[in-house]
Amino acid sequence: MKIMHIIPGSGGSFYCGNCLRDSKYVMALRKSDHTVVKIPMYLPLFADEHDLSREIPVFYGAISIYLKQIFPIFRRAPKWVDRLLNAKPMLKLASKFAGSTRASGLEEMTVNMLLGEEGQQKEELEKMVDWIVENCNPDVIHLSNALLLGLAHRLAERTNVPVICSLQDEDVWVDVMKPSARESVWRLMSRKSEHVTSFIAVSEYYAGVMKKNMEIPEEKLTSVHIGVDPEDYHYNPVSGKQRKIGFISRMCHENGTDILVDAFILLKQKAGFEDVELVLTGGSTGDDRRHLAEIRKKLKDHHLTGQVEFHEEFEEKGLREFLDKVSVVSVPVRNGEAFGIYLLECMVSGVPVVQPALGAFPEIVNLTGGGIIYDKNTPESLSQSLERILSDPDEMDRLSKKGREGVLQHFHIDVQAERMVAVYENAVKSAARAPVEVTN
Repeated sequence: MKIMHIIPGSGGSFYCGNCLRDSKYVMALRKSDHTVVKIPMYLPLFADEHDLSREIPVFYGAISIYLKQIFPIFRRAPKWVDRLLNAKPMLKLASKFAGSTRASGLEEMTVNMLLGEEGQQKEELEKMVDWIVENCNPDVIHLSNALLLGLAHRLAERTNVPVICSLQDEDVWVDVMKPSARESVWRLMSRKSEHVTSFIAVSEYYAGVMKKNMEIPEEKLTSVHIGVDPEDYHYNPVSGKQRKIGFISRMCHENGTDILVDAFILLKQKAGFEDVELVLTGGSTGDDRRHLAEIRKKLKDHHLTGQVEFHEEFEEKGLREFLDKVSVVSVPVRNGEAFGIYLLECMVSGVPVVQPALGAFPEIVNLTGGGIIYDKNTPESLSQSLERILSDPDEMDRLSKKGREGVLQHFHIDVQAERMVAVYENAVKSAARAPVEVTN
């Protein structure tokens, strides 16, 4: 089967769970002898951009579409201006600046993206579709998330193949918008969903969220968990490690970096935890500078700077080094997440997790048994949970082993990829029974 994945890139400036999910599925599908073509949008892809053919451009270049949205004169700019703005080095540089990966201020652009051929980005859409028609012959097209639904109609119409759409954390983007824009976006996503054959949520929890938000018919919605390949990770039991608490995700307010730092400060005020250290990794964008400056100042005020490490590298080798040194990980995301692939990466490496009872965290931890869930997402509650787990080496060791076993049993990427292929095959069969009607 020839599968085309359309994937928004993060530019590699921070740990991007959605980018990692797409990357791991692509590798697993290729290992199963399927042909997978990755089409990047907005920014270069995270971690594995070297895997992209140089002949595949980055469509909807973030700089170009932003300037065209804000300054209409750029819509009439010569093609060489677009080529310059969409050059991968320029786009990667743009990913480091404030506003490149947040919804606030980009409401109008989000609406126009969802409008597809009805919106101001219609020329970009036609450019992408023309390239796909000329260069690819897919059996199925897979959109990385529902914010790309504006592409679905033209893709299905021009290629005459089914369009599949993953669902992960769209609400994180949409729900921070001003109310009028938020309502418009959810309505548009619901309307554009008619052009998608199947939706795939990354967890049972999130399937319920999006079924409600987008009014998706039950027959078009299924859940396929994210998976990891255990061969990509080094299993290192916690029994031989120093007591180090880890954080791995984009270091920002939304992901609760400050909650973990405050919990660490509270923990360090208790006797018996003098040796415990904190390791933070996952990168950041320009929007996070103030947040990180406040964290550094707080640590300095409590004389803890020397006991906290900001681990710079979080891709491949850097990730393995991080996981080898930490003995427990917590990412206290303020509103929870649709999944959290970092939980699998930690547990398959033998690192227990401590997570709030939000989003899909209970679903994942309950399936693996590789961590603990705490009720209130406050520094006090997290500190108490960390104190309990760090004070019990036997429990730490049990969770370390249980977590890896749970990932092998429930979240192996090969098993999840097979489930994904089953969705593709059903969509192709359905399309064969009722072909897409092409309009001129």
